[in-house]
Amino acid sequence: MSLKIRLARGGSKKRPYYTVVLADARSPRDGRFLEKLGSWNPMLAKDNPARIELNAERIQHWIANGAQPTDRVLRFLADANIATREAKNNPEKAKPGKKATERAAEKAQKIEDAKAAAAEAAASAE
Repeated sequence: MSLKIRLARGGSKKRPYYTVVLADARSPRDGRFLEKLGSWNPMLAKDNPARIELNAERIQHWIANGAQPTDRVLRFLADANIATREAKNNPEKAKPGKKATERAAEKAQKIEDAKAAAAEAAASAE
């Protein structure tokens, strides 16, 4: 059984509240879980200590037993110095896509053609 430490959404519409739970990876997001490990209230201010509450002892126990935290939960654990999170690096993300590259090449070609035509016109005028 693959275990995940993940968020389960609660609260009403436009007023989210999440509980940090230990669940089987196959169970639905808000479905059955094994243990509640904490909570996250994104509606509170970022400096409010009640925004994120974690049961560090139980989380460490489950991670030692093979549970995998999701990306968002791993951020919380890294902030609480419970687990380490490697910084993500995707240099391809900032590069323009195929269409944008084609448009830039077409624009550069038009500028080159205009310069060549201006130089040719200046040469024929002399």
